[in-house]
Amino acid sequence: MSSTLPIANNLYFDNHFKRPGVKLLPNEFYTTSEDMVLVTVLGSCVAACIQDRTAGIGGMNHFMLPDDGADVVQAASDSMRYGAYAMEVLINELIKAGGRRERFEAKVFGGAAVLAGMTTMNIGDRNSEFVRRYLALEKIRIVAEDLQGGHPRKVAFMPRTGQVMVKKLRLQQDQGVAEREQALARPTAEARAERLARARERVELFAPPTGRPRIELFGSNPAAGTASAAQRAATPAKPRIELSGATRPTIQNNARTVEEA
Repeated sequence: MSSTLPIANNLYFDNHFKRPGVKLLPNEFYTTSEDMVLVTVLGSCVAACIQDRTAGIGGMNHFMLPDDGADVVQAASDSMRYGAYAMEVLINELIKAGGRRERFEAKVFGGAAVLAGMTTMNIGDRNSEFVRRYLALEKIRIVAEDLQGGHPRKVAFMPRTGQVMVKKLRLQQDQGVAEREQALARPTAEARAERLARARERVELFAPPTGRPRIELFGSNPAAGTASAAQRAATPAKPRIELSGATRPTIQNNARTVEEA
């Protein structure tokens, strides 16, 4: 796997599964052919577990947003929050390791409604719809899923065998899930300022004979075209994871149960 990609590096020995494990944080992924367990905790985020049974390899990602972020130039670690990039990275790394796309099988999890203020369109719903659509377009079969609902989840995936175990949590059991996802999904003020500066560098304003610019920035005052340059310049720019006692999740779209899938 490429060292420039955000590969999960929280390695440990899992006493429950009696094998080496990797804990994936948001925006990370991991692929392996070893007899390991990949573990993550999901709120509105989605994790895709993809396996090639014949090659004996598999991997998991953990992404936060359905959009691809194509309008912003980002580092790989930042881009992994977007589903399109996270899925592409996981599939490509599995192919590099000897997997065959036509043999891939997927199991997908997460997309719960845990973020406050998402009343019109829940991020979890958008993530769930995205991952189903993406895998359908890539012709990768979803053999099991546990998506949406109102509970966070712990997911443990054994890439060599394809076995997955899921435990649904109450928000009180891990109160930090929603807070962590809100903080990670919300761009910082510094990041917004950097993106605005890069956008401004790419924009050239041509002043016609009347002195009125042909291009107006979004959110600008319509009267700003008559303001002086000085006036315009003065205007501000706008954990540790352990699984115990997996419960049988609700399965949608006729997918098989994932408790012992």
